[in-house]
Amino acid sequence: MVEIKTDRSLDAMREAGRVVAHALEAARDAAAVGVSLKELDEAAHAVLDKAGASSPFLGYQPSFASSPFPAVICASVNDVITHGFPDGYRLRDGDLVSVDCGATLDGWVGDAAVSFVVGHARAADLALIAATERALHAGIAAATVGARIGDIAHAVGGIGRASGYGIPSDFGGHGVGRTMHEDPAVPNDGRPGRGYKLRHGLVLAIEPMFIAGGRDAYRTAANGWALHTIDGTRAAHAEHTVAITDEGPRILTLP
Repeated sequence: MVEIKTDRSLDAMREAGRVVAHALEAARDAAAVGVSLKELDEAAHAVLDKAGASSPFLGYQPSFASSPFPAVICASVNDVITHGFPDGYRLRDGDLVSVDCGATLDGWVGDAAVSFVVGHARAADLALIAATERALHAGIAAATVGARIGDIAHAVGGIGRASGYGIPSDFGGHGVGRTMHEDPAVPNDGRPGRGYKLRHGLVLAIEPMFIAGGRDAYRTAANGWALHTIDGTRAAHAEHTVAITDEGPRILTLP
């Protein structure tokens, strides 16, 4: 069921989103050659604790997972598209890292993700990240009252396809509110003018995921969580929680 939020609820979600933004900043600031993914998780966790927020990621176990998620961030490196565990892996020069984080504050959830390169970046990785961010902002621009979910999907997918990137078909954005994953689903590719009609008070996580090799296929790691590109090429992920309002899209996960 799709839940429409009141303006007061949107303001509360903005505070949860602000915590997410600061947690992502802390994780990114901590990222350096030799630093472990677990240390990035610890940096983000400290921000949540200081704000009095909890993590909707920690202990989360959807139907596809064989075990609960063990951390407050997803840390996905190089060929991992999303859902990477922040473990003892130590970052290397040139690694492409995607960090996804959520926060629950006063009963409301924020969810966002960012991709970046540690150390010296390859031009191809910077182009991949830039395209993913352009797609995110194109999707946000399409999130207007009276538009439809397909308009967001088409805006995101159009940039990915034009750039020659693959798009994992089974994963995309979603509604956000009292829980991290609500209706409706927000695909990263699709036809305009289709799907749920956007209304003031609807809140969506818009999150492009692009694969450099151009193939949409992926494989799931043995842990049941991490999604790897099927050809070993790199992937990038970007996300904001966005409220649809009569005044235009309102990004809730800015600092």
